[in-house]
Amino acid sequence: MAEGDFQTVPVDNTYREVVVHHNREFQRYALENGVYFAPVDDDEIERLQYMHMLFNMMFENRLLFPPIPRPRRILECGSGSASWAMEVAEQYPECEVIGLDIYPYPMPADLPANLDLQIDDLNSPSTFPSNYFDLVHSRMMVGGIHANRWPNYLNDMLRVLRPGGWCQMVEIYFNVQSDNGTLTAIWSQNYMQSIQAYKDPRAPLRLQNWMTQAGFVEVESRLLSLPLSPWSNDPREREVGEANRANVHRLLSSIAVYPFTQALGMTLADVQLLVAQARNEADNPAFKAYFPVYVCIGRKPGGSRQRHSDSHKSHHSSKGGRHSDSRKRARH
Repeated sequence: MAEGDFQTVPVDNTYREVVVHHNREFQRYALENGVYFAPVDDDEIERLQYMHMLFNMMFENRLLFPPIPRPRRILECGSGSASWAMEVAEQYPECEVIGLDIYPYPMPADLPANLDLQIDDLNSPSTFPSNYFDLVHSRMMVGGIHANRWPNYLNDMLRVLRPGGWCQMVEIYFNVQSDNGTLTAIWSQNYMQSIQAYKDPRAPLRLQNWMTQAGFVEVESRLLSLPLSPWSNDPREREVGEANRANVHRLLSSIAVYPFTQALGMTLADVQLLVAQARNEADNPAFKAYFPVYVCIGRKPGGSRQRHSDSHKSHHSSKGGRHSDSRKRARH
């Protein structure tokens, strides 16, 4: 991975500093810069790992959705617990995989040799070379990308992809839905209100348009349902809902406690009461509650899907060259 070594520096302790709010640990940098309002403690790392398992259930263990038979370089934006990046690195041992996140999560003991975890704020312009990656994967970034950053975030992904490379995005729309229309969804209303000063909670609905506007071609979007409990008559959806129940119970509290108390001025007791009500609604099979999940892929124009070697040489001589941003990413 020497290609990008000169673009990285040892991680600054600023990124490691945490603060405690209501017995949960948050990254100080993320809170002070409005980057991320969810905890970064061991409980949340465990929940993120569990969330990855749920996505594997939903996607039938498919990690890459576009047709990329022999990927050489893959970037994951917002790698978190690194669960997806580790699986991809293990599945494609000849592929260089880079996971990028704002917080230096503890390094897994069994980190694959072809996986490099780096630290950067994805709200800043990307410092990766142009025409470099076969795939850029972005999942669960609504809580991290600033509301006005999304179009340029897509532009950055297009730039760093080789011609013919693919972008793959997965986002949950946290406005809970009900098949019978009786769910009040007070938690969702409060959550969307609590983050909208910094984030765009409706970004999942706009992924396809943003991807097209950025210049991607062959853009495809799918809307899936993530049941909050095992209410579905479909055996597979019921299995996912059964597994998701524990995740939902934790998620409703973990991603809400800071924005609800700080942005909405709620007391911790009020948050706990609202979370308890939301858990009861999620568990009630009569409500048939689910989160919409948006999956979107798009290809960078040009290139060949079968020939990789030439396109990987092109970033040395392309007019785009390396991005001129002098800011450097950090490595663990």
